[in-house]
Amino acid sequence: MTFNSRLTLSMIIPCIDLMGRKVVQLVQGRDKALELPDALAVLAKFAGFPEIQVIDLDAALGRGSAGNADIVRQLCQRKPCRVGGGIRSVERALEVVNDGAHKVIVGSSAFTTRGINDDFLRSLAAAIPRDKLMLAVDCLGDHVAIHGWRTVLPLRSSQALPQLEPYCSEFLCTYIDAEGKLQGTNIEWFRTLRSVTSLPITAAGGITTEEEIRALDELGMHTALGMAIYRKVFPELFVGEHRHGGPAGRL
Repeated sequence: MTFNSRLTLSMIIPCIDLMGRKVVQLVQGRDKALELPDALAVLAKFAGFPEIQVIDLDAALGRGSAGNADIVRQLCQRKPCRVGGGIRSVERALEVVNDGAHKVIVGSSAFTTRGINDDFLRSLAAAIPRDKLMLAVDCLGDHVAIHGWRTVLPLRSSQALPQLEPYCSEFLCTYIDAEGKLQGTNIEWFRTLRSVTSLPITAAGGITTEEEIRALDELGMHTALGMAIYRKVFPELFVGEHRHGGPAGRL
């Protein structure tokens, strides 16, 4: 696959989200917009990218990790993968590392309804090298959202990131408001995040155009792409999309 010469593949991290042993893309974390049967075939399409993001949605939704575990292991054997979804214990995080994950992504478990889950994060940091730990901060209306984005906390992103810094080497920050819609993201929100932490940030959520990827790169951020990269790699799944219009400069 090819991209505009102004983009480099190292800026982009394709996402493989697993549900029921299939690769899916959800809109707003709920509505299934795409389903592909073979995760390894999808990985082959992403051969030119140095790293992949793998999220076990079944585990994230409390359905257990066993159903997709062998697929995750195979993906990690073939490509450096950052792996997340349903990592609620130190033991599970260690399993993911032992299965070959390049990095472990911890999301909801990093928080309680009162704020940062310092006790869990201290235990996690004692067991997993910091350079292997990423923390996911997903925000709806700039408030941290957990448990499949069903619970929205009073905590704002600009409050959360500085408190989480001691426990991780990188953040995955998702702008939920735009996630999966292919209508563009909120660069100013990511600019605010950049101002409150010096740690690396991978941006996600509605990123659709080359201009957005370049703007995020100028902020020193990588871009995790879901629907936008699938439209590029599997154009046959999006036939008729032109009838509905969309942002100029799309990938």
